[in-house]
Amino acid sequence: MHPLEKLFRPRSVAVIGASGDPGKLGGRTLFHLKELGYRGRIFPINTSGKEVQGLPSWRSIADLPEVPDSALVLLPAPAVAQALEDCAAKGILHVQVLSSGFAEEGGEGVVMQERVVEIIRRTGMRITGPNCLGSISPPDGYFGTFSSLLATAKPGPGKVGIATQSGAYGSHIYAVAGFRGIGISRAIATGNEADIDVAAAIDYLAEDPGTAVICASLEGCRDGDGLRRALLKAAAARKPVIIMKVGSTEVGAAAAATHTGSLAGEDRIIDAVFRECGAWRVSSIEELLDVAQLCAIAPLPPSSGVGILSVSGGIGVLMADACIEAGLDVPPMPPEVLAQIREIQPVAGGRNPVDTTAQLGGRMHVFEDISQAMMQGAQLGAIIFYLAHIGRNVARFPPLEEALTALRRSFPDRLVVAVMTSVEEVRQRLNVLGVPVFEDPTRAVRAILGAARIRVLQAAAAAPPAIGPGPPLDLSATNEAAAKALLAGAGLSVLPERVCLTAAEAAEAATALGFPVALKILSDDIPHKTEVGGVMLNLADVTAVAQGFDEIMRRARAAKPAARLDGVLVAPMVTDGVETIIGVQRDPVFGPMVMFGLGGVSVELFGDVAFASAPLTPERADALINSVHSARLLAGWRGGPALDREALVEALCRVSKFAARHRDAIDVVEINPFLVRARGAVVLDALIAPRRA
Repeated sequence: MHPLEKLFRPRSVAVIGASGDPGKLGGRTLFHLKELGYRGRIFPINTSGKEVQGLPSWRSIADLPEVPDSALVLLPAPAVAQALEDCAAKGILHVQVLSSGFAEEGGEGVVMQERVVEIIRRTGMRITGPNCLGSISPPDGYFGTFSSLLATAKPGPGKVGIATQSGAYGSHIYAVAGFRGIGISRAIATGNEADIDVAAAIDYLAEDPGTAVICASLEGCRDGDGLRRALLKAAAARKPVIIMKVGSTEVGAAAAATHTGSLAGEDRIIDAVFRECGAWRVSSIEELLDVAQLCAIAPLPPSSGVGILSVSGGIGVLMADACIEAGLDVPPMPPEVLAQIREIQPVAGGRNPVDTTAQLGGRMHVFEDISQAMMQGAQLGAIIFYLAHIGRNVARFPPLEEALTALRRSFPDRLVVAVMTSVEEVRQRLNVLGVPVFEDPTRAVRAILGAARIRVLQAAAAAPPAIGPGPPLDLSATNEAAAKALLAGAGLSVLPERVCLTAAEAAEAATALGFPVALKILSDDIPHKTEVGGVMLNLADVTAVAQGFDEIMRRARAAKPAARLDGVLVAPMVTDGVETIIGVQRDPVFGPMVMFGLGGVSVELFGDVAFASAPLTPERADALINSVHSARLLAGWRGGPALDREALVEALCRVSKFAARHRDAIDVVEINPFLVRARGAVVLDALIAPRRA
């Protein structure tokens, strides 16, 4: 049994703060438990000791005749701590605190939540909340919540589990799910997360035999490792996780942090963690439930190839465009398949999409034969049909039902999706067949994309390799020369360079290294040298170098009068390659994260970068490179030579291991540019920022 089973599927429950007035939160919650089909024992706690809503009540938790599996607390915030102490004394160690007025309100609320946390740690109690909506388990008739939604719509049982931080948002999700006929296994709202967070709820749902698909909404995250473990557990169980993460903008992140007291995190880092752990991120409730519904009733497509069969040429093209733009494949039908199709339906047009024209009419045997030919002859993971309004006529539906039944029987591992207007009976009958129905073609495509990507992501899901700490680092100096020395020690290639304290030393160094050369100011206090005019390139003789030394020192002193200047770095010019950026930043939630992208000054202009968790394996490093748009430059662009991708992969792995080993000492590693050449790759500039106290 999962440690949280008693919390979310209790066989008995105490309602602390139960009321006879259904208009109050304690009354409404009790009413839901009593009237909506819960088969467990209910113990109202009310100081009057009188009957409450027809049920006997108890004055205190200590008076209960047995120890219930769980308790729901609906008391004013100042009374919650004592209620938790009383629960612990009785042996009730699974509690949901629905009361508000804690850390979300600041001030004294923060102090009261700290007291709750202290009780949890001392007693071993597990709680959701405070400030949470509770949880529901429709298959058990358990609705441990005060949500007003239940007055008008009770979610039905099903296979989709929901975990959210926000109670109102969670309630909205399962309201929309109910309106769309999507059945729910469990729905959990975690609130302020003094103990149980969304990650813990996902962990529970990953083990729950009644849950096949997991929907989650995240506002912030305190425990990055816990979230990784939960998502990887779901991926290993082959349970799709579709997740929304709000706070993708600066304004949204600030609002989310204010709401939950947790860090929203760098959005692209969150994206990377989701992908690595097999989860699919969406940006709307509509898409969340579209993908969830599809995954709950149909198989994940074995490939990204999509066949399109349409009674309308225009809508067929619309769906093809949507597939291509989303990154799905729309392979043309092989000649032998086209010949079969023409034999079945001479007027059919197109190679994929295939346009049957409106002449298909009610001849469902033609539809069945063409779809069977497409699935047999092409590398398709999914097939999508546009069938106009046939789903609105129940009398005309049986031939289509028979055709789709035959197709599903012939290809049980392929995804079959119908796009048409339809009545509820038709939709439900097709759902039983494992055929999701959409009215909007583009929504159907987005759902197929989600299912296809989830299969790929789950297959590749893995935690970053474990790696032990490295030896202590000397971070007494962090200028470019010091950073490069550390990176050279980690196995990266650096240029032969010299640190010079005078113009004469610089001229001598340039002569020894060979012209042309670059000059760069050295200072721990000037991490971005170009911003102060601290870089000079292509200096071709000793006079230019000597004058350049004096000019760079003058500019640096003028721009940063208080900076300590450690001299000037003299380096040979190297230009034969593509400038990239390799970086690592220590995320406060997820630890060291590697960044890669197009480098030089372009990195902030175009933002073509991607992230991955450190340390990297060669396979993950290669995938990271492929995830940026500019990766094509490495293969040789417009006649240029192919560049040394293996050297880049090796460098990414070395930097990531260096940063992971020294995560307790380093906040940032930035190599920009990192020049990838036809043979080899070299660090041209570097910065290492020690961890802030």
